[in-house]
Amino acid sequence: MEIPLEIRQLDRITLDPAVMGGKPCIRGMRVTVGMIVGMIASGHDQTEVLALYPYLESQDIAQALSYAAWRSEEVEAAIACA
Repeated sequence: MEIPLEIRQLDRITLDPAVMGGKPCIRGMRVTVGMIVGMIASGHDQTEVLALYPYLESQDIAQALSYAAWRSEEVEAAIACA
């Protein structure tokens, strides 16, 4: 499956097996996309997230949400095993 151009442009999302077990993170830090999305989903707004994590930037949150939206649109196909 080819990765769409708009997803390839998410330059703040990193995947490194040595950081957080390879989970998608923000700029190589130990802050996962899942953590950011979870905070937003539980009612924290962007201002609160940035206050709690001052080393993050608003673009980090935007890209985390974009990455999560892209991943939620993936389609899994069952493969028949012989």
